[in-house]
Amino acid sequence: MTDSARLDLASAARLIVVKVGTRVLTRPDGLLDTARIEALGRQFDAALAAGRRIVLVSSGAVGAGMGRMGLTARPQELASLQAVAAIGQSCLIEAYERAFRGRGRHAAQVLLVADDLQDRSRYLNIRNTLRALLDYGAIPVINENDTVSVEELRTSFGDNDRLAALVATLLGAPLLLLLSDVDGLYDRHPGEPEAAILRHVPRIDAGVEGLARDRLGGLSKGGMASKIAAARIVTEAGGNCIIASGRNDHVLDEVCRGADVGTLFSSRAAAVPAWKRWLGWSAEPRGSVVVDAGAREAVVDGGRSLLAAGVVSVAGQFAAGDVVALTTGTGRPFARGLVNYAADELRRIAGLKTDAIAAMLGSVPYEEVIHRDNLAIVSREEAAC
Repeated sequence: MTDSARLDLASAARLIVVKVGTRVLTRPDGLLDTARIEALGRQFDAALAAGRRIVLVSSGAVGAGMGRMGLTARPQELASLQAVAAIGQSCLIEAYERAFRGRGRHAAQVLLVADDLQDRSRYLNIRNTLRALLDYGAIPVINENDTVSVEELRTSFGDNDRLAALVATLLGAPLLLLLSDVDGLYDRHPGEPEAAILRHVPRIDAGVEGLARDRLGGLSKGGMASKIAAARIVTEAGGNCIIASGRNDHVLDEVCRGADVGTLFSSRAAAVPAWKRWLGWSAEPRGSVVVDAGAREAVVDGGRSLLAAGVVSVAGQFAAGDVVALTTGTGRPFARGLVNYAADELRRIAGLKTDAIAAMLGSVPYEEVIHRDNLAIVSREEAAC
């Protein structure tokens, strides 16, 4: 079964970021499922032969390490967990290389930490490296560098769903395919008799987020909530996302044909420029600015710059040129941007008309607090603010 939206996406998606979850890649005993990896290798080869480019974000290092070490429970102590991940990472990349090499392809291991994408120069270097690997015909296999990522030190992506979404925005990929152990997003608890898969989600709102039914535990860190959050990032950045079952050994083939498989989350806007994709989703905000409803409407709906008159309050300490988040103070941020004023200056001019700034500061270095060219919208839902 196909429809025009799926067919159009299948035609346009020459670059696809595919994320494979731990539960897809491991057997119940914790060992890598080599048959599943072989099936992925066949599908990737077919996609590349058809002229597409594939970037793989793969979980499974901890599970693979547990299998190789004969462990039956995930280590709780951080150093032990990272050691198991290091052991498992080699198993994982070896398995992919075997699956690809037999078809004349090669896996290219890329390990990242969150700081790599937050720093602008490293972000651009990663993008250039991934593009070069694709030019060589290799398949980048990306994972978080679990041996150095420490959530307590704020250097963790949190889960590979988010990492995959950030990789998709970094590359401007038209499609992110999240392969899980479920067939898609259900309209109610999957265990209920009348439960059905939502085939198309045109926008992610509070109702859609409320459908997430996570079952955290075992080897996996993610769940449906993290997949919906990843889909929100990609669709706000101008891409599309499909959540589908990785246990379907033909799932990528079907997606590339435009088949009605899994749940499609459609793009909310035209493709966002590369600069704004970094601003909106990879850069780390140094503080936040609360604005009034009128300013939010001007920024989100009118594509306008943020002026001092719309600023209600300021949180944190930041310098001119830092990235800050914009919020109405009642929920998640709706935008991020490069601020033209330091936090202390902005506190002094909050709520003032532009022509009153000189009297307060002695000069008007900028008419805009954040210029529209340096603003990225990250959420368009009123209920999210």
